[in-house]
This record gives sequence, structure tokens and C-alpha cells, in this order.
Amino acid sequence: MTETFDALSTAEEVLAGIDLHGKRILVTGVSAGIGVETAHALAVRGATVFGAARDLTKAKAAIARVQGDTPTSGSVTLVELDLASLASVRACAGQMALQGPFDLIVANAGLMGPPLGRTAEGFETQFGVNHLSHFVLVNRLAQCIRPGGRVVVLASSAHHIADINLDDPNFEHTEYTPYLGYGRSKTANILFAVEFDRRHRARGIRATAVHPGGVETELGRYMDPATREAQRKALGDASTWKFVRKNAAQGASTSVWAGVYAPADEVGGHYCEDCHVGEILPGPAASPMGPGVAAYAIDPERAKALWKKSEELVGESF
Repeated sequence: MTETFDALSTAEEVLAGIDLHGKRILVTGVSAGIGVETAHALAVRGATVFGAARDLTKAKAAIARVQGDTPTSGSVTLVELDLASLASVRACAGQMALQGPFDLIVANAGLMGPPLGRTAEGFETQFGVNHLSHFVLVNRLAQCIRPGGRVVVLASSAHHIADINLDDPNFEHTEYTPYLGYGRSKTANILFAVEFDRRHRARGIRATAVHPGGVETELGRYMDPATREAQRKALGDASTWKFVRKNAAQGASTSVWAGVYAPADEVGGHYCEDCHVGEILPGPAASPMGPGVAAYAIDPERAKALWKKSEELVGESF
């Protein structure tokens, strides 16, 4: 590796000089924010990008807006995906299987801090949308990933808020708070990447979880004032680290760094942030928004247990 990137690097800076012609990539959540910037940066370098979104009209406008001033040598093709419905997820996976093989899948889409709700199948919304739907989508496409390919799962430093609860993942018996639900789902994202990497690295396919950083996007559009205040307090508790607020292009940088730039053996099975592999913390984080990865989030036995529970919940074995 010849370049050093940091929290302020953009996705296009990370990919500068890299030729992605012939690469086929799927990115979820391309209707706004980091997903749009990720898809755009990859297409500019020549990749054939398939962008998944629930609202295709909104996604089309968002992609057109970022591509307006920059010639794109690749392409972005949109596909419908509603992560709140496994029927939609399975339909999307079937459609994408016909478009493969893929070199990279970026599980980018998600939501943060909504009131208690349920997906079409009855899963708690954040656990269902952020984890279970990507679990099904990526696993259904696993055989369509070329040897040497990668999976990047968008996680968050908010995983420090809570470990997963395998006994009550859908808050059927546990008191729900939006921030707790978000923290659990982000821990699930990291554990999924850990176990997917273990299962597929013998085929030369690696998986990585990434924290994009503090980016002002539509991710928290469903948050109520109390949840926003909890987030604000978490940022205010940053006494031992410096919080860096990013724009969407900077937020997309770690996704493409882990998915394209960094050596696969360096990032596979790890948690990355600010274009480097995150430090494993021996104890609790100084702040739920601080750097590093909690040991429970990369525990291989917890990752195996979550995989088994996820299969039970979605009714499929992978």
C-alpha cells in the first residue's frame, strides 16, 4: 500500500488511479447519502454498478445529481429493494443473480433510531432492515461472488451501545429504546461480516465491516427528539477522542478502501474506520461514538451463534 488515507479522505481520492473496468458491484441504499457517493465513485473508475433502493424515482434523481458534473466511464443501474420485506429482498437477489458474477457487494443501506416498529415479517425494524435483510441478500448472492471478491457491511461505532441479544433479538420481551435497537443491529452487522469471512475465505472471498464515521445523512430521519438528544450526548462525551464530522463523500471512503484498495488479508474479518483497521478494545469504549471495536462484536463464537439464530428467523440455511 502506497497511500495513507484518513478520516477526511474522500472515496474518489481513495480510488484515484484505480481502473475498475470489468468489475461488477452491487451497492444497497443508493437513494441518498453514502450509498450514492459510493456508487458514483466506483462508476467513475469504470465499474458496472447495480444500485439497490426502495424508492427508484428518488434514487434516479440522486444518482443523476452527483453524476451531473463528472464524466462517468462506468454505469449505475438501479434495482428495487425494500429491506423491510424479505419477499422484496429475495426478489432482488433473484434478479441480481442473473446479472452476476460480482466482484464486490456493499451492504450500505440502513436506518437509525426509529420508534419501535416491525418489518413485513414481524422483525424489529432495525434488526430486520439493518441485519436480517442483508444477511439474506448477501447469502443468496454468495455463489455469484467471484474468487477474489469482497463483501463490505456498513456498521457503526454505535455498536458500542450494546451487544446482540440472541434470546430476544426482536424486543418482544425487552424494553425497546431506539438507540439500543440501533446499537444491537450494528453489532449484528459486524458479527455477520466476521462469520461470512470465515465461511468464504477459502474461496478467496473476504468480508469486512466498516464504520463510515459521523455523516449527516437521511439515516436518522425517523429519530424522535429524545433519541437525537441521546446521540448528541454521546458526541458530547467525547473527552478522550476527537469527533470528526464528515460529508457523504468522506463517509464513503472507508467502504471503497476496504472493498477495493486495501489488501484483502489486511481487512478480511475485521472492523475498519477512517481507512484503517480499527483497534480491538480490551474493555468498554470511552464513548458509544468513539473509535475502536468492542471485543464482543468480533467474537467468532458470537458470530456463529448469530448466524444460526438468523437462519432460524428467516427460515433459510446458508
